[in-house]
Amino acid sequence: MPSIHPLAVACACALGLLLFGLGTAVSLARIRSQRLIGVSDDPDAWLNRLVRAHGNTAEYAPMLALLCLALGMLAPSTPALVAMVLATLARVLFAVGMLTATTLSRPNPIRFAGALGTYVAGVALVVLLALAV
Repeated sequence: MPSIHPLAVACACALGLLLFGLGTAVSLARIRSQRLIGVSDDPDAWLNRLVRAHGNTAEYAPMLALLCLALGMLAPSTPALVAMVLATLARVLFAVGMLTATTLSRPNPIRFAGALGTYVAGVALVVLLALAV
């Protein structure tokens, strides 16, 4: 079995925990609100924010985890390790921004920083992986 850098594994695990933690929170919120499918008409309702935070995480976390693990098998450089950590922190920051915002209809600096960090670190991971092979 190939050796994988422990930081790459830690980032992949953190992304997985974020995804499944948000999924569990959505399920619990659905049980509490007795809404088994769909969301309410209020875009700022707690369930709606949870569903969007989970959905957005599901869009990015798997690819970021895959990039982390792929780079982690290739004796990652310091910039690669930094990009892994930044990508993971950006996803957490984005979720925090979604869940702490009073409304999703206006810009939120935490959510923006998480989104921007995801794009920058994600592109960096792709480029670093392409250069590593």
